[in-house]
Amino acid sequence: MARRAVVGIAAHVDAGKTTLCEAMLYRAGDIRKLGRVDHGDAFLDTDVMEKRRGITIFSKQAILRQGNFEFTLLDTPGHVDFSAEMERTLTVLDYAILVVGANDGLQGYTETLWRLLARYHVPTFIFINKMDAAGADKAGLIAQMKQRFSEGSVDFEGDAEPGEQEEVALLDESGTAMDELLDDGQISDDTLRSMVAERQIFPCYSGSALKLEGIDEFLAGLERFTKRKNYSSVFGARVYKISHDAQGNRLTWLKVTGGTLKVKETLSNKRDDYFGKPENADKHAGDDSSGNSGSDNQSKNNGAQSESGLSEIETEIWQEKVDQIRRYSGAKFELADEVAAGDVCAVTGLTKTFPGEGLGFEADAGESVLQPVLTYTVLPGKTGTGDESQNHVNETQNDDSSSTPPSSKPAEVTPQLHKILVALRTLQDEDPALHVRWVARLGEIHVQLMGAVQIEIITQMMHDRFGLDVHFDTGGILYRETITAPVEGIGHFEPLRHYAEVHLKLEPGRPGSGLHFESRCSLDDLDRNWQRAILTHLREKEHLGVLTGSPITDMKITLIAGRGHEKHTEGGDFREATYRAVRQGLMELKAKGECRLLEPYYSFRLEVPQDLLGRAMSDIQRMSGSFDAPESDGDYAQLEGAAPVSQMRDYSMDVNAYTHGQGSLTCVFAGYQPCHNADEVIKQTAYGPETDLENTPDSVFCAHGAGYTVRWNKVPDFAHIDSGLV
Repeated sequence: MARRAVVGIAAHVDAGKTTLCEAMLYRAGDIRKLGRVDHGDAFLDTDVMEKRRGITIFSKQAILRQGNFEFTLLDTPGHVDFSAEMERTLTVLDYAILVVGANDGLQGYTETLWRLLARYHVPTFIFINKMDAAGADKAGLIAQMKQRFSEGSVDFEGDAEPGEQEEVALLDESGTAMDELLDDGQISDDTLRSMVAERQIFPCYSGSALKLEGIDEFLAGLERFTKRKNYSSVFGARVYKISHDAQGNRLTWLKVTGGTLKVKETLSNKRDDYFGKPENADKHAGDDSSGNSGSDNQSKNNGAQSESGLSEIETEIWQEKVDQIRRYSGAKFELADEVAAGDVCAVTGLTKTFPGEGLGFEADAGESVLQPVLTYTVLPGKTGTGDESQNHVNETQNDDSSSTPPSSKPAEVTPQLHKILVALRTLQDEDPALHVRWVARLGEIHVQLMGAVQIEIITQMMHDRFGLDVHFDTGGILYRETITAPVEGIGHFEPLRHYAEVHLKLEPGRPGSGLHFESRCSLDDLDRNWQRAILTHLREKEHLGVLTGSPITDMKITLIAGRGHEKHTEGGDFREATYRAVRQGLMELKAKGECRLLEPYYSFRLEVPQDLLGRAMSDIQRMSGSFDAPESDGDYAQLEGAAPVSQMRDYSMDVNAYTHGQGSLTCVFAGYQPCHNADEVIKQTAYGPETDLENTPDSVFCAHGAGYTVRWNKVPDFAHIDSGLV
């Protein structure tokens, strides 16, 4: 039986990643014709847009057979605008191939890829491509990788066999390699395979994929130094991608990480008390030589148990049957009745899955490192055509900047906007990072995007797949809000013949922790089903802050008390009370000055000629950024630090201008920090939390057979129960 491994190929744009895939498949005999990216006939560039642009937009897979190994190659996007899809693919890899272009060396995005591979514990081979380019220097590049990546970056094509190198033996933390070298004069292949799998060494190969130089040697090394994984007999799977085929069938792309998956088998996101816990999933992940069982991150479906026995997040349970199992290679696929652990496949029949979801013993993946930090308004029609869309822009700008509170009546969704919204929801199903949102008070559709190239692709997809023409505004910074002190939030909803009251404790979380929900309410005080409903309502909505109307984050929200009525409480009552409790608590904190506006920051690496270092440092300080001590490398200086996205988003054009093309700037999302000009942003936004009726902080009480509204600051005086929170 052939050994199997899932191998992903990652690189910065134009490093020759897809060309390397093509060359490997051709030399292994899995394709008969050698295609080219620039000719639009590469085996893995199957999408029309990819052929037209010459870039990889969607991750693809191909089956490569080499000796006694069957590799599933996953070609990932190289452009930073599609890095979210690339990162999701990393979660299912056994090994990775990092492609570096000899013509342009270690780019900033290459370093980002390296950090991601380390984060997901993916053993990595390095292929230095384009060695036929003028000035290519393999030894110099490997020296840079030793300095900037890892001392374990070792030339596996040198005069000496890898197993004969003392440099390699010194990298083995267990000492086994040195013992073998001293006793036998040679490090065994088994030990070398283990060192690769444990990310102690990173074999480096080189060649020219376009000219098929060095490909045979690389394939032989890949087969020789990869290790077969042992999997559990207990079923587990990791979803890494959602797509739709030409017939509209929804495809769930997953890797089976334990047991087997059969056609017509019923899958569910339900976890039992044992396998739902990540610490127990690890016990059943087998001998995971890559250290990447997919169970490192806490599941969305599993949280800290509370006094009531309810977990952090209660997820809607689904059960669905697998209709087809497809094994793709390029654009073609074969149907399979069953796939075993270690296989990657696409499954039809599942409608509730999402990228990053864990099935069986696998926990859901955590939040991605690479996230969009810009939000855009989607407008109907092509850019600059039609008065209707232009009027819409003008009205929107007037609404947003006017000191007059917006209309209390939510805007209606026009038929055209409804079609656009439905189409975008389909794209969001495939890429959750889009975060499609209908903003009723403005009558706008907002999406989160990575940059200009992704905007062009989304625009083209809307036209080609859905027959809809759209365009986007210039985009704005995606701010977030958090709190700096704990508070009790109270929501009461009691129109005639309705009843619900909810008490929540809102607490600050650590930076970057997101939102966490749990219940500390006794079952004697509030029925389990109602507690579940409240936790569901907390999770289902993107709750907005009260400073600028931006999404809240880095908070723990705990249900501490509540009350329903056996006769009058209906399903939506606790929804209304829950939403109002969150907002009421936020308004209490705003009045005390305990709400904080956050903005996204970039981690940057700036390289400029030495004589321009002073200009660069001055620019960064002006942008409210910070940096470490400069490093010099001959005629160039490097600065590394962090700066607000709002200040640095267009700085690359300035760098290119004042260095006359000799400088380079690489920026990567580095999380959220307190906004450097919060007062200015809040004033410009002119958000009125009390006039946003979709997110009201006020409550509704009942007296004499009629409901009446109580303003948020008076709600504690009217509350029916005392939570006991001091």
